[in-house]
Amino acid sequence: MNQPVRTRPEPSRRPLNEAYDTALLDLDGVVYAGGEAIDHAVESLVAARDDGMRLAYVTNNALRTPAAVAEHLTRLGMPAGADDVITSAQAVARLISEQLPQGARVLVIGGEGLRVALRERGLTPVDSADDDPAAVAQGYGGPDLPWARLMEAGYAVARGVPWFASNLDLTIPSGRGIAPGNGAAVEVVRIATGKSPQAAGKPLPPMHRETILRTGARRPLVVGDRLDTDIEGAYAGGVDSLLVLTGVTTPAQLLAAEPGHRPSYVDRDLRGLLTPQPEVEPDGAAGGFRCGGWTARVENGALVLDGEGDQPLDGLRALCAAAWAEAGDGVSGADAGKALARLGL
Repeated sequence: MNQPVRTRPEPSRRPLNEAYDTALLDLDGVVYAGGEAIDHAVESLVAARDDGMRLAYVTNNALRTPAAVAEHLTRLGMPAGADDVITSAQAVARLISEQLPQGARVLVIGGEGLRVALRERGLTPVDSADDDPAAVAQGYGGPDLPWARLMEAGYAVARGVPWFASNLDLTIPSGRGIAPGNGAAVEVVRIATGKSPQAAGKPLPPMHRETILRTGARRPLVVGDRLDTDIEGAYAGGVDSLLVLTGVTTPAQLLAAEPGHRPSYVDRDLRGLLTPQPEVEPDGAAGGFRCGGWTARVENGALVLDGEGDQPLDGLRALCAAAWAEAGDGVSGADAGKALARLGL
């Protein structure tokens, strides 16, 4: 069930790790970047867990197995087990298994994480379009994925073999910048065949269902850095979300977010899990919104920020409310530059 259209960030008088039972955490851009922990991530997550919040790591990256991801997190200082990790490979494997009989052959275009997930669902991975596959499963295969693998996918899909994709993310963050993701490789096959796959990853329902089934969360909070996967997925699933500004989303993009991409809460990094979230209130005198000493309004199509608050994030929250309330469509980053410059964001 979709949430109502959000016109401002939500307040929370309790720290988020007390208000929600489970954090559904994206990995790339939230917990780590380029394989290294993001500043404040380890201590924030350990504190949230020690206070009783369950941590579940939910990733669209289908390359690694849950066990490998858990080992990586543990090495960074955040102890985790394979059961704490949910991947788009698991979601797409369940989707395929619901449409094919046990033992069916599946042509794998991707890495070990996808192969393991398919075997767990009783499916048989194969490597060639000539192996009589009943389906094609495509997931991120890492930077060394051979072009020949995309050709195998193209051959099978062109013959009418059902095609599934773990996720459709066009880009992924890396230690050197933004790189092409699985969605970019999916586009290669789509262009070659003129067909489109069934997809499972965030923000689509199969991934949300997989996450809830595996965690048993009753009051989950989605934590992510991407508006078009993490936050949209939370919106589609009818659950609350926290956007952290440690990944791909900029403050300007947040201000321009369409209704389904607006988070419940916004914070600089994962320390936001451990704190209450301030209230954003209408400012009747100025016709805008105020938060923590800042007031924001839209004037002649541009965002105007007044005040001298102590916390730049409070100014951003006020700006979000003003932008999102403007005709319900947000305000473009080009019309928010001066306001954001005042906040140093």
